[in-house]
Amino acid sequence: MLDRSYHGNNRFSMNLPNSITMSRIVMIPLLLWILSSKFPWQGPEGWQELAAAVLFILASITDGVDGYLARKRGQITTMGILLDPLADKIMVTAALIALVAYTPQVVKVWIAVVIIGREFLISGLRSIAASEGFTIQASDLGKLKTVIQIVSVVAVILAHGWYAWHFGWFILPVEWIAIAAIYFMVLVSIISAVDYFVAFWRKIDHASADRRSHASFVLSRRKDLPAANKVG
Repeated sequence: MLDRSYHGNNRFSMNLPNSITMSRIVMIPLLLWILSSKFPWQGPEGWQELAAAVLFILASITDGVDGYLARKRGQITTMGILLDPLADKIMVTAALIALVAYTPQVVKVWIAVVIIGREFLISGLRSIAASEGFTIQASDLGKLKTVIQIVSVVAVILAHGWYAWHFGWFILPVEWIAIAAIYFMVLVSIISAVDYFVAFWRKIDHASADRRSHASFVLSRRKDLPAANKVG
């Protein structure tokens, strides 16, 4: 039976998980197009925002589906390893930059800078960790940040079309929920970044200590060799 795992000629194959990842990248310019003023199909009030929100939710779902399928089907490839985090960073960066222009009263420039900067910081730490031969698993805070990020972006998109939703006597303040979600996302993003950095620092410090210990052991063995030869 042909092994479809990560080796050989399958490293750059376009399998189902990789195709799903590529679909997420394709959704990004489509999302920006829907959010732009040049989108041609102007339907009922709020229809444009609803379409953009649904598309972003679908793109976010593919983020979990591709990884799950890759592990389940044994189709973890070099292409997938490269494309998956790249697609995530592009999606978050594009959405936040678009929302700064789309809803400036909710998403301030400094908020986009903090969130995008956090994403690139974590990517840099992961690259250093990989070069040192270890990985840092996503923490619960990181997973919570991802969920809050999805909710925040969707809420902000909807807040452009509605200030509030009225259900009889009940009023759902869409814009206030979006503002609260965005600032909560910033808080969780900063805390999760600090948590990730602490975990990274502990592991790289441990790896450095292991290398120093190994070097000392090799050096002591070399010093002992002449004495051992004399005894022999």
